[in-house]
Amino acid sequence: MDQPATAAPAAAPFAATTPAGVSMPLGMFVYTLLYGGMTVLAGVLAYKQVQLPPTSLAVESGIFPFLLLVVISSTLSQLYGRDAAKRIVWWGFFPLGLSALLMQLVLALPASSEMIAFRPDDLAAFERVHASTWRVWMAGPASYITSLLLNIWIFDRLRGSGDGESTIGLMIRGAVASALSQAVDSVIFITLAFYGEFDITDLMIGQVLAKVFLSLVMVPFLITFGVRAARWLDAKKTS
Repeated sequence: MDQPATAAPAAAPFAATTPAGVSMPLGMFVYTLLYGGMTVLAGVLAYKQVQLPPTSLAVESGIFPFLLLVVISSTLSQLYGRDAAKRIVWWGFFPLGLSALLMQLVLALPASSEMIAFRPDDLAAFERVHASTWRVWMAGPASYITSLLLNIWIFDRLRGSGDGESTIGLMIRGAVASALSQAVDSVIFITLAFYGEFDITDLMIGQVLAKVFLSLVMVPFLITFGVRAARWLDAKKTS
């Protein structure tokens, strides 16, 4: 995978190498693995809505892994360039789609006689939850691709003509890009996943407020940590 000159330190970093001989910085390799896992987890956790006391507002639990997707995509854009980050976002469809297909296969396969006889409640709960998430699985990719590509675009545009290396500048760019992209994500996802199932007003308001708040308070620090962690990984030498 091509990368800008600033992606690797002067000394040869530890890199993951494919059979074709194409190397990938260790930081990008690790974050790509985490990215694929978070895309799957976000779809599964989204089924549960979490209350935001002391209000009546709520958020869907997929918000937590999804914010990590924002952090990872911004980190990749900062270190390896916008094009590299966009490729990771598009490839994120693969684990998401494969997980959805495997879920449908598992639901279609007959349960064991032991589970039917002795654990029918567990079977019913499993089927109820996962069979009911098809709208979540469909809404996820639509909001996912829109918001994450928007996040990368805003994050990169705010970089301007400078190198964007200052910590304060990095944190501000991360906060603004995340807040705007996550507000868009919330509107798309909540509408497609839950409209018509129940009154989505409180969930929509809670989701937008929570994502914007977390984007301003937590995401800047997580991106700063993510960039430093990736650089540390890239600087590791082979033993």
